[in-house]
Amino acid sequence: MKKSVEKVVLAYSGGLDTSAIVPWLKENYDCEVVAFVADVGQGDEELAGVEEKAIASGASSCHVVDLKQQLVNEVIFPTLKTGAIYEGQYLLGTALARPIIAAAQVELARKVGADALAHGCTGKGNDQVRFESAFAALAPDLHVIAPWREWAMRSRPQLLAYLAERNIPCSASATKIYSRDANLWHISTEGGELEDPWNAPTAQVWSWTTEPLQAPDVPEYLTLSFLHGEWVALNGEAIDPVSAITQLNHVAGAHGVGRLDMVENRLVGMKSRGCYETPAGAVLYAALQGLESLVLDRTTQDYRIRMGNEFAQLLYDGRWFTPLRDVMLAAANKLAEPLTGDIVVKLYKGQVNVTQKRSPNSLYSNAFATFDEDEVYNQQHAEGFIRLYSLASRIRALHQTTAVTDGEEATS
Repeated sequence: MKKSVEKVVLAYSGGLDTSAIVPWLKENYDCEVVAFVADVGQGDEELAGVEEKAIASGASSCHVVDLKQQLVNEVIFPTLKTGAIYEGQYLLGTALARPIIAAAQVELARKVGADALAHGCTGKGNDQVRFESAFAALAPDLHVIAPWREWAMRSRPQLLAYLAERNIPCSASATKIYSRDANLWHISTEGGELEDPWNAPTAQVWSWTTEPLQAPDVPEYLTLSFLHGEWVALNGEAIDPVSAITQLNHVAGAHGVGRLDMVENRLVGMKSRGCYETPAGAVLYAALQGLESLVLDRTTQDYRIRMGNEFAQLLYDGRWFTPLRDVMLAAANKLAEPLTGDIVVKLYKGQVNVTQKRSPNSLYSNAFATFDEDEVYNQQHAEGFIRLYSLASRIRALHQTTAVTDGEEATS
């Protein structure tokens, strides 16, 4: 038997799935449905008319909440400091937005007195884990409903037929090729020809970026300035983080920067293929890595790389609201303290390359590194360093030589 529910807050997008979920919840739980729409920078086109769609689907009300500033300040910028990249490629565009969305959904549920939460995630994906792990940490008392794990519908035609039977308008069609997810940071595309990894993505897969071969023949150079690991200026002008990321997406995207075609390991165990476009993210990661190479010593940089891998796994797996997240971000903030300086990047034909870097905290010293004559480094000192550095290998070799000699004497 289904748990008794009086009022549920549904994470609503206005797409086919959530349009069907509204009436399904009312019919199967006999409850009031409050639609919650997170504005995480997906664009005006996707948000246009979303409140009217929710009401037409049967929701008692629809709340559109602007979360763009929170997404940048509370998740994107802190994650940038960790250097998190999932499986060496993915800049975590979808995963980054989920903690902010889930927290705002819980906040609205408390405000309207709801006793349940609902989402449109499928039973195959990562997002069900991300949302429900956040709900468990923030609102363990609220019941969670995941219709895709309960209803019998399994295809777009079935969902469309369900809505048609109830005279609920929906702009979706049975011929939709791709599944897309967009926010301020990225847009992802799955489905269609991408379901066969032998198929190369066609031109219609890409939404934000120019085909690199068709990008401008003249490179573009940008200067990004950082203070303690946070992006503070573009070409010498102070930035508003949200508008600056949007601007950088357009600029870098025009040069074909930020494309990724990837087969990844989902948390639930299966592999999936997605095409990701993260133009601004690709530029910011390259710039910060360039600054790190100038400022961090080798062992510190090695640790930051390991921590970045671990933080990427944490974020991908939906463990944002955990003590480990707090510990790792505290470490990232400490490591980022010297990351102040300017980086020049070159955008050209799908590539972003660091061409210039400077920092008041630079550990690079031309006096030591020069190939010309210097007075600060006695090259003869390297002999003693090498003897100590290779001491274990020397002892091992001597031991092996002694063993061979002893063996020869024993057989003579």
